[in-house]
Amino acid sequence: MTAPVIEDLLRELTPQVLGALVRRHGQFEGCEDAVQEAVLAAAVQWPAEGVPDNPRGWLSTVASRRLIDQMRSDHARRERESATAAVEAMPQDVPDTDDTLVLLFLCCHPTLTGASQVALTLRAVGGLTTAEIARAFLVPEATMAARISRAKQRVKAAGSSFGLPDGAELQERLRVVLHVLYLIFNEGYTASSGSELHRADLAYEAIRLTRMVHAQLPGDGEVTGLLALMVLTHARRETRTTPAGDLVPLDEQDRTKWDRGLIDEGVELVKASLAGPVLGPYQLQAAIAATHADAATAEETDWPQVHALYLILERLAPNPMVTLNRAIALAEIDGPRAGLALLSTLDGDERMAGHHRLLSVRAHLLEKAGDTAGAYEHYRRAAKSTASIAEQRYLESRAGRVRT
Repeated sequence: MTAPVIEDLLRELTPQVLGALVRRHGQFEGCEDAVQEAVLAAAVQWPAEGVPDNPRGWLSTVASRRLIDQMRSDHARRERESATAAVEAMPQDVPDTDDTLVLLFLCCHPTLTGASQVALTLRAVGGLTTAEIARAFLVPEATMAARISRAKQRVKAAGSSFGLPDGAELQERLRVVLHVLYLIFNEGYTASSGSELHRADLAYEAIRLTRMVHAQLPGDGEVTGLLALMVLTHARRETRTTPAGDLVPLDEQDRTKWDRGLIDEGVELVKASLAGPVLGPYQLQAAIAATHADAATAEETDWPQVHALYLILERLAPNPMVTLNRAIALAEIDGPRAGLALLSTLDGDERMAGHHRLLSVRAHLLEKAGDTAGAYEHYRRAAKSTASIAEQRYLESRAGRVRT
């Protein structure tokens, strides 16, 4: 088995083993450290010695032994020696239950900040190292390590039981889990800063984790909708940049190079997600993505349908970014002046003040309306407002084009 295949296997098994240990021992931080040590040992031994017949059992046994060693070395926990003795008698077989979803709920605990939820999810459920997460979000490793450590301490202080909530609490916590996965995918699909437009590793990881949730909750429309949205959006990844790394907008992408396998999967997921009685934001966004994917060319896009879906989404989950996207669709139907009029309603929204997306869309519509001076000014302002170097280059090139 090759090293990349082993790495994929370890990422799949990590949350399963961690969930089993936390359920058995009840100490998240110690179990997480022990599992990471077991994964590191496997990464070293398996390529040389071969993957064991029961890789999950191997990881569980090694992690359990590391946890016992940690408990023994902690003199402040001598009163737990009787519990440790019981751990030593633990059978070698590993339960078949998969606690990945429970673990996701724990990592997305409501006492944590959004940034901490993302970091802890990638560490504990995604199996990424602290260094990998720090590189993905362009922060020092020490900063990310401190963030993850604080998150673990908060989870411990909250005293949460390891299990799925029920009723209304289940839906509320699931909403947080989906939002965290959505944030991870968005950062992977369009990096908020740095020289690269996207970070494929984060996008892949978000899709993988969402597939896990979907496998355990296949009947949930929003889970299915989020997975559909991700795969439909990810299907365009190869056409979003030039070989030199420059951004290519949606209407200029070579649609023959979109991943048809992912598009077919996404369309089927959209149909399944819309079959239920309840409609949610991810289902609507997935339906919009499917409408774009269904058009062989940009000119064939069903803009009235896109606009109608954004209108429903705007009423269901009001958000300035939704209004901004609806303005783009409206401009395609009624002309750029109609789109600009809708954009003007966002000028008083503090969340959008100086946001590069608002500036760049206004520049685009001004350009279509023939106001090249206004377009030039807004393209330049948008370029200065984004930390993404790829977006900066694109916006500067558009500014140069309208000025010429």
